[in-house]
Amino acid sequence: MSRALFIVDVQNDFTERGALGVVGGDEVAARISRYLDAHADDYAIVVASRDWHNGDDDNGGHFSSQPDFVDTWPVHCVGGTYGADYDEVFDTRRVTHHLKKGQGRPAYSLFEGVTDDGLTADRLLEDHGIRDIDIVGIATDYCVRASALDALAAGRTVRVLTDLVAGVHPDSSAAALTEVESAGARLIRSA
Repeated sequence: MSRALFIVDVQNDFTERGALGVVGGDEVAARISRYLDAHADDYAIVVASRDWHNGDDDNGGHFSSQPDFVDTWPVHCVGGTYGADYDEVFDTRRVTHHLKKGQGRPAYSLFEGVTDDGLTADRLLEDHGIRDIDIVGIATDYCVRASALDALAAGRTVRVLTDLVAGVHPDSSAAALTEVESAGARLIRSA
């Protein structure tokens, strides 16, 4: 096996009840869990990322009391809180590596995260000899997009499983998928 599954930010604050909840977040979390039940063995590694922000500062300008929802955001995914936890319906038992991103600064791409042992996504891919990546998660138009573009920039082959992503807005999500496809990613359905 030379393929990895990257699961981006399937967290409580990005699903329906969260600080930055997206419509369909819980359903995507459930679909990803079902997909893992059926396909986790198809992957050499399964990597899940989480936004993991400081609660006592603005995280390098990422948090704002007057957010523009482009570069600045309301407080979300503060490490150790319910909002930063994986979504309640996302079954993480088949995840092999967990990355935290943010931690005091803005971060969108899974490639900006590290494991608790300090390993990066690039290091995990190199250590396991992986060139091909499937990407799923939340939000299509922000962190899924950034993760796919970074994977492509690193010379990886990327597929985005379009039925296993949820975005903030339909128009910006469609634009993000068009952008990553134009950059070289394949858009496929999980079935």
